[in-house]
Amino acid sequence: MKVSLFITCLSDAIYPRVGEAMVRLLAKYGVKVEFPKVQTCCGQPAFNSGYWKEARATAHTIIEAFEDCDFVLSPSGSCTGMIHHYPKLFEEDAVMHEKAIALQAKSYEFTQFLVQVLGVTDVGATFPHKVTYHPSCHGSRLLGVKDEPMALMSNVKGLEFVPLPFADDCCGFGGTFAVKMSEISGAMVTEKVDHVKETEAEVLVGLDMACLMNIAGNLRYRNEPVRVMHLAELLYEGVKHA
Repeated sequence: MKVSLFITCLSDAIYPRVGEAMVRLLAKYGVKVEFPKVQTCCGQPAFNSGYWKEARATAHTIIEAFEDCDFVLSPSGSCTGMIHHYPKLFEEDAVMHEKAIALQAKSYEFTQFLVQVLGVTDVGATFPHKVTYHPSCHGSRLLGVKDEPMALMSNVKGLEFVPLPFADDCCGFGGTFAVKMSEISGAMVTEKVDHVKETEAEVLVGLDMACLMNIAGNLRYRNEPVRVMHLAELLYEGVKHA
């Protein structure tokens, strides 16, 4: 299979270790990942702000970048979810609309790809720590990613899972929402971190670095020693130390 990595803006610019963890884990299963350098932002900030012309331009670039692969793999449920809006952007362009639908069908969030495509629920990892999990809004609600991360974590040796109270509540980031509604956003992430503290977990894990970045910032501001990781990082670290 020909698999391409859609790295997303935050992972590319701030958290490249997440992409590295994904690629190294997939190599364990003989999956070689390609990286189209022409890829850019998914267009979600412009789309959510009503700038559909600008969003359409970036969507066009993404569609062309990944046209020749069998699967598109991303560390972000949010950015993968944005691809599901591409057909709406091209409703008046039959050719691009068809290409957008094709891209949507072959685009997967990381845990979706591991579990649904590769059939992997146990990567052979060991991670002897108390862990809680934040399900990001777009990944869980738009893509339906719920069982996959739980299946992967349940097979990590030594991992003690602690449910996060009110886990389905938004972390407050929401892209441009955090900028436009900063006070509300701040209140939401403060409440989220309060619940993280309730678990007494050593590690908070999730599937989207935008959400994790927001939560990690609040944790640091409050001098809380909780480690924040993408699930790909946790699994890769667990494989290295198994």
